[in-house]
Amino acid sequence: MLKLVLPKGSLEKSTLELFEGADLEVVRSSSVDYRATIDDPRVDEVRILRPQEIPTYVADGLFDLGITGRDWIQETGSDVVSLGELHYSKATARPVQIVVAVPGDSPVESVADLSSGVRVSSEYPELTRRFFAEQGVEADIRLSYGATEAKVPDIVDVVVDITETGRALRAAGLKVIDTILTSFTELVANPEAYANPDKRHAMEQLHRLLQGTLEARGKVLVKMNVVGDHLDAVIGLIPSMKSPTVNELFGSSGFAVETVVAKSEINVLIPALRDAGATDIIELPISKIVH
Repeated sequence: MLKLVLPKGSLEKSTLELFEGADLEVVRSSSVDYRATIDDPRVDEVRILRPQEIPTYVADGLFDLGITGRDWIQETGSDVVSLGELHYSKATARPVQIVVAVPGDSPVESVADLSSGVRVSSEYPELTRRFFAEQGVEADIRLSYGATEAKVPDIVDVVVDITETGRALRAAGLKVIDTILTSFTELVANPEAYANPDKRHAMEQLHRLLQGTLEARGKVLVKMNVVGDHLDAVIGLIPSMKSPTVNELFGSSGFAVETVVAKSEINVLIPALRDAGATDIIELPISKIVH
């Protein structure tokens, strides 16, 4: 039913891991194969291409559904329907940022301080051109094919670059003076395909699986038994996503309590629950949380 395109490059590994976690494993003959399959009746075709190209291909109807960044959607000006953000990136769950940076020892502190005709290197020439025009700064925009941070101050005066942690910019001795865009990864659809009720339903189902997988990351299910006298104390300790589930045990011998908590808190929580009177405590991994 759906023709799907996934990003190659920096997002490739994390995207394939996300799909595997959603039980939508992407299978291909080798790591350099651009064609793949997903054993799912909703997916007819899978291609793996550069994220820069994906918004245009989806907008043109070559694919029904794709994963790319808000940065490339804005850069290409593509007419796509966003089903929503997917909070993952190359190394973290944080968004990437498109920033304006200058040498660390430069007196420039903001874009307004830049002189007319300033030389700017960027992999995002259209985003950069629009931003500098909005700021009223005449700039000489030069397309970069990579290693943008290495081009100042000898080749250009300013760079507009993508950063997730800021580590590469700091290592190059640069300082950020403005942010053009904060960009999450997004699931996007061709408008015509999205208007088809069957295809839209399939897209929304896939989106729900991916979001559920992301939501479950870093969380565990905790189950325990509690006698009635200790129930309030135990409930008071639980940092639950929602109210914990409490069921009376057969024979009125106490209560079964279960809840979802952050994995990072479990090393402190379990001993505290035991001290408060909980018994038979079980910690279970979670693969998906679908709201």
